[in-house]
Amino acid sequence: MRVTHTLSPIYDAASKILILGTMPSPKSREVGFYYGHPQNRFWRVMEALFDVSLKCPEDQAAFLHEKHIALYDVLEACDIKGAADQSIARVVPANLQPLLSQSQIKSIYTTGKKAYQLYERYQYPLTGLHAVSLPSTSPANCRMSLDMLCEAYRIILKDL
Repeated sequence: MRVTHTLSPIYDAASKILILGTMPSPKSREVGFYYGHPQNRFWRVMEALFDVSLKCPEDQAAFLHEKHIALYDVLEACDIKGAADQSIARVVPANLQPLLSQSQIKSIYTTGKKAYQLYERYQYPLTGLHAVSLPSTSPANCRMSLDMLCEAYRIILKDL
């Protein structure tokens, strides 16, 4: 199925790091916000790392701005089956230049191997910034516990 990105990037002039996924899942597109599937652990990782409660998209967006974290995706469009990154084909990379030129972002992180591979292939030649690959917070990555994910994501704290 051909999917076009429907969510705006979340960032402002004070953003210091950028976290990129591949493409919003069907559930995220349905709810209109990043990592919207209740089984995705992204927001639980953020809650644990920062000792906050983030129960709704408004809280999540305010948190991102307060902590200077930008959130977006590597792709603008692609063919994908459901939320299965391994099925991604016929990609159109997102334009990250406006986001990067209008912020203080010096570090880029990706959520999952596919996002990292796509970023390094399509975005790195344009940005000149290598990404750091973090584990996927998707429920499909069941081999990693929440504690393991939190430990892996702790690396973002050094850039904030």
